[in-house]
Amino acid sequence: MRPARARAAAAAGTLRRSGGSAAPPQERGRKRASRRGGTPAAAPASPPARHLFSDPAEVEALRGNLLAWYDRCKRDLPWRALAVTEPDADRRGYAVWVSEIMLQQTQVATVIDYYNRWMQKWPTLQALAQASLEEVNELWAGLGYYSRGKRLQEAARKVVSELAGRMPRTAEDLQKLLPGVGRYTAGAIASISYGQATGVVDGNVIRVLCRLRCIGADSSSPAVIDRLWDMANVLVDRSRPGDFNQALMELGATVCVPKAPLCGECPVKQHCQAWRRVEKELAFASQKLFGKPSPVPDVEDYCVGDCPLCPPATEPWDSSLGVTNFPRKAAKKPPRVMRTATCVLERRGCHGASEYLIVQRPSSGLLAGLWEFPSLPLAQDLQEKEREELAHHLQAWMGRPVAAKGLQFIGEVVHIFSHIHQTYVVYSLRLDGDVTLDPALSPSRWVTEDEFHASAVSTAMKKVLKAHEKQRRKESSPVKGSKRKRGAKAQGAGSTCPGTQLSLRAFLRAPTAP
Repeated sequence: MRPARARAAAAAGTLRRSGGSAAPPQERGRKRASRRGGTPAAAPASPPARHLFSDPAEVEALRGNLLAWYDRCKRDLPWRALAVTEPDADRRGYAVWVSEIMLQQTQVATVIDYYNRWMQKWPTLQALAQASLEEVNELWAGLGYYSRGKRLQEAARKVVSELAGRMPRTAEDLQKLLPGVGRYTAGAIASISYGQATGVVDGNVIRVLCRLRCIGADSSSPAVIDRLWDMANVLVDRSRPGDFNQALMELGATVCVPKAPLCGECPVKQHCQAWRRVEKELAFASQKLFGKPSPVPDVEDYCVGDCPLCPPATEPWDSSLGVTNFPRKAAKKPPRVMRTATCVLERRGCHGASEYLIVQRPSSGLLAGLWEFPSLPLAQDLQEKEREELAHHLQAWMGRPVAAKGLQFIGEVVHIFSHIHQTYVVYSLRLDGDVTLDPALSPSRWVTEDEFHASAVSTAMKKVLKAHEKQRRKESSPVKGSKRKRGAKAQGAGSTCPGTQLSLRAFLRAPTAP
């Protein structure tokens, strides 16, 4: 037993898993070298066999077990049906491509309806290429990560205009020729649609592989990701690459889940190093319970030190976590906190229904090209004056003064984006008559409630409208236990009673002499 391994094994029982992150092995080596007087650090050690799939017999057995399970248990999903039944190679590749883009950072249950509507509206690359970005955004609204739809259409137009409508057939060409198609998406399309024997690595595959081979180093680091791609390419079944890749992802999505994995149902648990370790610890505990001497732990169970795929010494195995010790990731950065003042401008339409003003966001950046209520990001030093700032912002739209006191506070709506904790401070303003909007500003239009929901608006804006409607219902419903005297005048638009909302005409009206 090497001294470093022996010390690690002895320490493993006393150290607890830390929430922090340790320096990678290469950096630790550089620090040791500097203490020795600047001697260059040695190259990182190759991972031991326990981290690899080096036994051809085991690889073949794993493939067979996983595919047999997939054939029995796979979910019936619309893109899988098209991948099997569509005879046209370009349509088949397009169908898989759309599904893979939609499934990025989005749950399968959410994607199914969007996918079916998309494929019904644009069944071919040519149909999508002819659509407008506004149509794409409208269908994508609510799915999140809105730039995905835009990039998908841009790439479809490139296939039609520059590649004569023919999808690239290999992962290498897909990644090289199609904007927005990365290594994973290219591998998925090539293997599922065209039978190329190439692996894929997504979040589900990372989790499965890290548990199968006890990979405890930061699974988001480039060095570990490269190793995982190597493993995926070794494992992929040569005769059924598409099914194998889908089976590996299906396993991670339904059995080898992040929390409370169903190890008893796993078709490849006999190949799983993390599961073996759990079983071994249970056996040790059982022997100890009956007073039998525990065998000496396998030193490989405490693999730390220079191994590039083992957990750092500061984060040893935690018996209470079992297989969920893996994978391990660096702590996420906290989301950026933002506040935005938003105003629901409402008027009575020509048919008596309420209409709302929506404006279009810029063509780049967060929620690019989507529609929203007039909004103003609030700087930290302006949040105490948000009502006044919003009134000034609205004045630029309407070309006339807007009194801050005329804005009725509705409440706050919180929406979490992937990297932003966004709070919308919602106000409303009911207008009398028409308002001439400045055409030099962003595109804008008045819409009914139905038209609003059919437009390319974000989920966050739907939350804002819902908060506004809730406040309206609260105002219109009579207070329990109170009765209005017959003949009493109802408070409506234009009323100057305290606590009620002023119309635009009311707060622009010149004051009357006492």
